[in-house]
Order: sequence, then structure tokens, then C-alpha cells
Amino acid sequence: MNQPKQISKAEIAALNFNDAGLIAAIIQSADSKRVLMMAWMNAESLALTLERGETVFWSRSRQELWHKGATSGNTQIVHSIEVDCDADALLIQVSEAGPACHNGTDSCFDTQTIYSNLEPKAD
Repeated sequence: MNQPKQISKAEIAALNFNDAGLIAAIIQSADSKRVLMMAWMNAESLALTLERGETVFWSRSRQELWHKGATSGNTQIVHSIEVDCDADALLIQVSEAGPACHNGTDSCFDTQTIYSNLEPKAD
């Protein structure tokens, strides 16, 4: 079995964090490939995510770290982390233990569709 690649502090520092020290993290189901949520990470939450193997984010509203599922039990086990071409966003594939959204839906994008040009499939 292959050992997972360990990211160095220098590689984390080379990411393009915004002026608030944050980077966007898109969370995607490793199984279905569905986008589950978007959250923010700072260097510390990314390092903790890598250390624990579960997602840890930065809450902008509470100004603190939050381990996804610490209170709800809806943890996310990390399978992979990819960096986009500009190094300013992360794509994190996870196995989820329960709904991703705080309102109980599987995805934070289950709330409202504001545009769709897809035709309904005929039965």
C-alpha cells in the first residue's frame, strides 16, 4: 500500500491565502463526486486536517477553528487534497459520516437553485 504524500510547511506557505490568511476549500464526496460544501481554511486548519485525516476549517463568524463533526458526529474523512492552478483554492475529497450541511441536508447546495437551463428528463 502506498504511503500518503506528506505536505511540508513550505508547501502550505506557498499556497495563495487571501489577505485574511484564508483559502477556499471545496469539499466533494469521494464516492459520488458531488460537491458537499465550501468552507475556509487557514494554514493551521490545513495542517490539522492533514494531521488528523479529517476536515478542520476556520470559522470566519466565530473566529476559531472548527473540526467538522466534532459536535454533530458528521465527520469527513479526507481521501485527497488537490490545489487549483492558481494555488488559491483546494478541492478536498472526503467520505462523509452524515450530512455535510448544518441544516441537515446532504449538501450545502441542496437549499435553492437560482438558475438551471436543463430540461427535465422525459419518463
